[in-house]
Amino acid sequence: MKTVKDKQVLVAADFAGVALKNAVVAHLEKCGWTCTDIGVKTEDEKNPEMFHRIGLRVGAKIAEREFERALIFCGTGMGIHIAASKCPHVHAAVVENVPSALRCITGNNCNVLAMGGHYIGHNLGIEIAEAFLYHNLGDGYEWWPNFYEFHKLAYDELDAFDYETFKKNGFTFPDAVNIPLEDCMKPEELKRR
Repeated sequence: MKTVKDKQVLVAADFAGVALKNAVVAHLEKCGWTCTDIGVKTEDEKNPEMFHRIGLRVGAKIAEREFERALIFCGTGMGIHIAASKCPHVHAAVVENVPSALRCITGNNCNVLAMGGHYIGHNLGIEIAEAFLYHNLGDGYEWWPNFYEFHKLAYDELDAFDYETFKKNGFTFPDAVNIPLEDCMKPEELKRR
C-alpha cells in the first residue's frame, strides 16, 4: 500500500476541479510528495471523464488498499465524493476549510478528502491538503478525554458495517459497546471548578 508516511497520495479531478488539483499537486510535489493522478490532467482535455467515474476509480484503489489516502476534486467536491463513497472501506469527506480537514482525519479517520474547485482558492486548497496529509486519527487536535477511543470505535464499526445485517437486526446494534463520554469541559474550565 502506498502510504502518507512515504509521502504517497492518490489524486484525481474532473474538468471542474482540475485547476485546484493541479495547484495542490504542484505544491505537494515541491514538498517531496509523489502524487499519482488518475483523473483529468489539464483544463483543455478533450472529452474528459465524468466526475462519478473518476470517483469510483479512486474509491476502488482505496478499497483495494493500493493507496492509504486520496485527494479528489470536482466543482463542488460533492459528486466525486458520493461516487468514491460507493466503494467499501472508503471514508470520504467534503471539506471547505482547514478545521474541517483536521477533524476529518483526526476525528473521523477519513481516507478520501474531496474539495470543490468552484469554492476553494488554490492557497486554501493547499492548506486543506496539508492538514489532511500531515495528521492521523487521534492527533492532538481535540482535547477531550477518550477522543481517540470514541472515534476509533465509530470508524471500526462503520468500516465493518453491513446493511443487510443491520436490517436483519431491526436497524439496531444489539451488541453495541459504547465508550463512556467523560466530562468534556475544556481544561481551563475544569480548573475553575
